[in-house]
Amino acid sequence: MTRSRAYHHGDLRRALLDAAVEALTESGPAALSLRDLARRAGVSHAAPAHHFADKAGLLTALAAQGFDLLAEALRSAGDDLVEVGVAYVRFAVRHRAHFEVMFRPDLYHADDAEVTAARTRAGEVLRTGVARHTGRGPEVDSLAAWSIVHGFATLWLAGALPPRIGPDPEAAARTVISRLFP
Repeated sequence: MTRSRAYHHGDLRRALLDAAVEALTESGPAALSLRDLARRAGVSHAAPAHHFADKAGLLTALAAQGFDLLAEALRSAGDDLVEVGVAYVRFAVRHRAHFEVMFRPDLYHADDAEVTAARTRAGEVLRTGVARHTGRGPEVDSLAAWSIVHGFATLWLAGALPPRIGPDPEAAARTVISRLFP
């Protein structure tokens, strides 16, 4: 092993998560391997084991990171429920790799405490916004709101929406969401 491929890395965990985002964006979760991530990060193939026991462990960390990023995106959208929904779609488009892992609990350790806490934080931001907007109990309304924005984001990412909706996911989402929450 050459000196440049030795384990001494400034922040290997961060480098591996960044490499995972890149690899997931290129090929999706099925093609992801720790060996490839080690190569991308410029470390030995054994180095990822210092931070992640396996692929599911790495994807668990990525899911937790994604839920935290989502919570922050939703929180920064303010009190306008339409804008919270647009922020959700914006997150999905800008953080596609995270988005595609977060909602596939079969890929990671869904019962992990860090993931559970981050998922709860993101869900709470959405539930609070819906309850403030509707004035009713947040459970069913927040599930409806989440279903709408998640469905829209998923359809957008899959390229399954009709072309007439336009090239801007945020503008299109704003139009759709505002029909439900004027």
